[in-house]
Amino acid sequence: MKSNKNSSRGRQAKDSNPRKSTGKKFSSKKNFRDKPEATKKSKQTSKTPSKTQPTEGIRLNKYIANAGICSRREADVFIAAGSATVNGKVVTEMGYKVQEIDEVRFDNSLISPEKKQYVLLNKPKNFITTMDDDRGRRTVMDLIGAATKERIYPVGRLDRNTTGLLLFTNDGELAKKLTHPKHNIQKIYHASLDKKLAMSDLYKISDGFMLDERRVIVDDISYIENQSKTEVGVKIHSGRNRIVRRIFEHFNYTVVKLDRVIFAGLTKKNLPRGHWRHLTEMEVNSLKML
Repeated sequence: MKSNKNSSRGRQAKDSNPRKSTGKKFSSKKNFRDKPEATKKSKQTSKTPSKTQPTEGIRLNKYIANAGICSRREADVFIAAGSATVNGKVVTEMGYKVQEIDEVRFDNSLISPEKKQYVLLNKPKNFITTMDDDRGRRTVMDLIGAATKERIYPVGRLDRNTTGLLLFTNDGELAKKLTHPKHNIQKIYHASLDKKLAMSDLYKISDGFMLDERRVIVDDISYIENQSKTEVGVKIHSGRNRIVRRIFEHFNYTVVKLDRVIFAGLTKKNLPRGHWRHLTEMEVNSLKML
């Protein structure tokens, strides 16, 4: 009987042995190890920027560098010195972001984040000077589409039947300069008339006259050397619409052909009709010095 009691006590002692709950403790330890991993994962997630976080704009130093002014590092120095303005206000903050609609100036000159492009076209007939046409007519943009990836615009206009030099650029400051009347940018046209230009009319045009209640000033007019007197050269700085055609119409002549042979000192040399070329650095500098 004692052996039975001892045996029973032994079983009770065995049943009450804490090691019986080892499984629970192992489970508890496993849970404990799982918690730090979950915490670590949570922290990593909190450090990751939200995918919906807006990243609009471009840093001012990059904007200046993209405009071809200088490197980003140099741009930081100029920004700190107060050389850059955004919407008329000096910005010296490093990392300032420029928005697409902002007007950015560097040393008071308007700049663009795109590389400046200058393309000269020898325009043929039957192309209109516009960015696009809702009537499906051919535009000058069809001719210079492969010239550059940047979006460039025509400087001034040539009507559909006028041929010759037409400049395109994304340099807004220069475009404004070349089209504003106060800068007196000269153009030379070769006009072919339906009849010989009388010497008396040539003198009248040369002296200046009133057209639509405004005085027309022609810088120079002459017959084309060694050609018929129907061929006339006209140097003018006026930017009025169709001004050369209207000058001759005023004196009862019809312009059969009109070709712009010189624009702001640029010529058609080595530039066949319908072709384009990029301006040289020297030509760009000359335009900016006009």
